[in-house]
Amino acid sequence: MKYKPRSYIVVLLMAFVLIAGCSSNNSNSPTNAPKATDAATKAPTDAPAADPNTPKDGGTLTISTFSDIVSVNPLFVQDTASGDAENFLFSKLYDLDRDGNVIAEPWSLASEPPAISEDGKTYTVKLKNSAKWSDGTPVTADDIIFSINATINPDVGSPGISNFDKVDKLDKVDDHTVNITLKQVYAPFAYSLTFRPAPNHILKDVNPKELQKHVFGKDPAQTVTNGPWKWTEWKEAQYLTFEAYPEYWSEVKPHIQKVVYKIYADQNTEVQALIKGDVDTTLAIPITQLAAIEGNDKINVIKGRNATYEYINFSFNKDNFPNKVVPFESQKSRQAIAYALNRQGMVDNVLKGYGYLMNSPFLPGSWADPGDKAINYGYDPEKAKALLAEDGWVAGKDGIVVKDGVRFSFELQYNSGNSRREAVSQIIQQNLKDVGIEVKPKAMEFSTWIDQNLTPGKFPAVLLGWSMDSPDPNQESIFSSKYFPPTGQNSGWYKNEKLDKLWVDGYSVVDQAERKKIYDVVAEEISADLPYVFLYQYGNPQGIGPKVKYAEEDAPEPSHQNGYFFHIIKWWIAE
Repeated sequence: MKYKPRSYIVVLLMAFVLIAGCSSNNSNSPTNAPKATDAATKAPTDAPAADPNTPKDGGTLTISTFSDIVSVNPLFVQDTASGDAENFLFSKLYDLDRDGNVIAEPWSLASEPPAISEDGKTYTVKLKNSAKWSDGTPVTADDIIFSINATINPDVGSPGISNFDKVDKLDKVDDHTVNITLKQVYAPFAYSLTFRPAPNHILKDVNPKELQKHVFGKDPAQTVTNGPWKWTEWKEAQYLTFEAYPEYWSEVKPHIQKVVYKIYADQNTEVQALIKGDVDTTLAIPITQLAAIEGNDKINVIKGRNATYEYINFSFNKDNFPNKVVPFESQKSRQAIAYALNRQGMVDNVLKGYGYLMNSPFLPGSWADPGDKAINYGYDPEKAKALLAEDGWVAGKDGIVVKDGVRFSFELQYNSGNSRREAVSQIIQQNLKDVGIEVKPKAMEFSTWIDQNLTPGKFPAVLLGWSMDSPDPNQESIFSSKYFPPTGQNSGWYKNEKLDKLWVDGYSVVDQAERKKIYDVVAEEISADLPYVFLYQYGNPQGIGPKVKYAEEDAPEPSHQNGYFFHIIKWWIAE
């Protein structure tokens, strides 16, 4: 998933500043510069060859993926594929620089950084007067006000609701200026402003309850955009195409004329397409194939810690179980599952060492990393069995433990085509079988899964990942009971009143040291109660073919959500 919490579901939506990734090319010259050739072997020409290291306009960039989009309507994007497509089509109000600072780039809609009042509750945003939608309509304060109001309207069901539900009022100063006043101090709010507005003039008269079903974001012909590229085609489960917009408003124009977002059956097929040259970049190379890719001197590999982590999410909604019994309802049963899992084995054998164990939702190395304040669940099957026995589970005739006539058995859903999750699901299945718990892994087509299971919270348990969209550790939208489906991202229906209050405490002060103390307590509580079994932080190595060029300062940034497209407006294609 993105799943993105506003973070994306990696599915998705609030992340952390990580160590910047490095390219396999460490020079300061444009990346992927062609290797020297013997000039004597080349036939003479009347005109000198174009310098491949000089930016030029034109060409096609083909990107591989194994998931289709759901919708590119900015109000509803929460999965990786939709977020990727949105990146080409819609401009953000503000962007993040490489170090995770909120800035106004030439391609941002804002003309300058937000002005913040002395009490920290009012943010003044000024828009560029040059920004326009693709139908020629100016981007104005009305678009900002509409988008924020729609996001916080429960009838709309936007996954970004937690970014803006602290807003008290919105004042239109003029067509290009908005004052946003909060109900209280909300420390991460500057990161909330790195959002992509939706067009007020297109959607203002749509019934809020019908916005998610509206053709905007699903039909290229009826989707007005304001980014560097226009959406020209969508062949479901095959590809999407984006064409450079001739009337694009920014002083910085895209070099690449056409982008093809091509959908493959799985990650292994993607890699083969990259090796053959059928695609120009693969965004997530499976670790099992990384050595082969790194041995290919035509492919540049970008590696680094991503702002992503994988987890098992339990559902606490009885309606998601055939017998209306949640088998892991007790804390001891969830702790037993955590002890039963060989997480280090997953990192060593599936991730080939490219991962870091996690015991809380705070990424290793971030300023909110709790260290040993979070409970570490080492691989201990005997302790898992003991906890199950203490919780009243006894072995049945088939080896699966039973309590009150109910077998400890549940379905574990994950997205099809993801080779890492397929391998991890099999380890989970075997590890839990060893302690008497039956797991039934089920691979599901991603876009359908998002719509029918994840967004409405209709599943027993899922194996998924979050891709964090800012360097801030607040994850209230995922774990607070204020954000049950369909108006939030607490898709497991988890409720812990102590944690609900701690999340609020954590963003109600701006001093980082004070926030750190609060998040240490969050880590203690959440690692004991386990709404998730936190598995590991992981990286997605990106492979880039020889035609793709960029200056070093515009190289991909692994620590960002969608960082594989960092500054892509400045990239070019050397045929």
